[in-house]
Amino acid sequence: MVTDPAPLTLPALTEGAELVGEFKDSGYRQPPQLVRLPNRQLVQLAPLLFLVVKALHDHRHLAADPPNALAKVADAVTEAAGARISADQVVFLVDRKLAPLGVTTYSDGTAPSIAKASNFLALRFRTAVLPESVTWFISGLFAWLFKPAIVLPMLGFVTAAEVWLAAQPIGEALNHAILAPESILVVLALSILSCVFHEIGHASACRYSGVRPGVMGCGIYVVWPAFYTDITDSYRLGRRGRLRTDLGGVYFNGIVLIALAVLYAFTGYLPLLVTILVVNLEIIQQLLPTLRFDGYYIVSDLVGIPDLFKYIRPILRRTLLRRPDESLHALKRWPQIIVTLWVLTVIPVLAFQLSLLAARVPTLVMAEWQRLQNLVSAAQTASWLALLVGTLQFVLLSLPLLGLTLLAYWTVRALARKIIKNDPLDRPTPSPSPAP
Repeated sequence: MVTDPAPLTLPALTEGAELVGEFKDSGYRQPPQLVRLPNRQLVQLAPLLFLVVKALHDHRHLAADPPNALAKVADAVTEAAGARISADQVVFLVDRKLAPLGVTTYSDGTAPSIAKASNFLALRFRTAVLPESVTWFISGLFAWLFKPAIVLPMLGFVTAAEVWLAAQPIGEALNHAILAPESILVVLALSILSCVFHEIGHASACRYSGVRPGVMGCGIYVVWPAFYTDITDSYRLGRRGRLRTDLGGVYFNGIVLIALAVLYAFTGYLPLLVTILVVNLEIIQQLLPTLRFDGYYIVSDLVGIPDLFKYIRPILRRTLLRRPDESLHALKRWPQIIVTLWVLTVIPVLAFQLSLLAARVPTLVMAEWQRLQNLVSAAQTASWLALLVGTLQFVLLSLPLLGLTLLAYWTVRALARKIIKNDPLDRPTPSPSPAP
């Protein structure tokens, strides 16, 4: 029995996908071309594959006549690439390279399946809260804060506020917060507002730089509640614009510090000092380059490589096993050096943190058990406010233990896969801002 061949159609850019273009100021010897998939993942394409996708998109109006359309696509790619490409070769590249990545449909019209991005140390269970249109409106309210005439004085005010606050009674403020349950709730509420304003900073930096921010929402980072802003379109920018977007969050945290310092100067309300301390800790955490916080993306955009975790395996194989890896040859020399230093720093730091966790697990478990017993004992006599604060304290103090335990498991599992099984590429993911 002979079956009829599948009908030929003109492959099309996957519905909802978008051509981004060249990754500017990249750390690759040959700058990749970027395509954004419907789920806002970024796919890196070689120049020839990008030319094929662009030609298919430009000739989509000829879809009713696939043979003629494919011939014109082949001619357009030939002219742009300077090398002869036939219609059959276009079909081959589509079916073997582009469609499996989720960039285009197959030549028989079949829709591609879009693979999920690697979730190694990534934000999970993301839920959009504000749609793109609302994010665009909010970012427009604050984009002016990135004008140079505003940024420089703001940085000076932040520095002055930090110096002034260093002389304030932080210890007394902490004692006051511990003894007054309502103070904990005030600190928590203001800290959450600071995290939200952090995300508005990323979105506003995008808009000021000339690209459109995506949705804003929340999710779970390891086990911590976290906020995020989809700033995938920042990859249309050069290095300067991407760094502005990366730093926009902590810059807005600095503005929060100024506002809190002024408010404390007029009121003397001690919980404001505790909030300032929490915001400072958030800034420090965000600037650490080990996990997928702002510091990770700052390093990534400085060297022009959007997927640093992808290179853990080849660098460890080359460093520890003395086995060369072809993927490293695609990097320019100085980005390769920086990424190597990043990998060789991050792995020992994570290992040190995990070893500390292993050593302290019994103590942390006993301490949490004691807190739980105290909470149960106080349930019948304490006020509802004290009980609420005690429950929040127990949950917040339990999250680091659970989070580090999961981090240890995911890190060991992911590293084993990357070293032994050669897992797929990591793709850029939104930078999370954990809620306090």
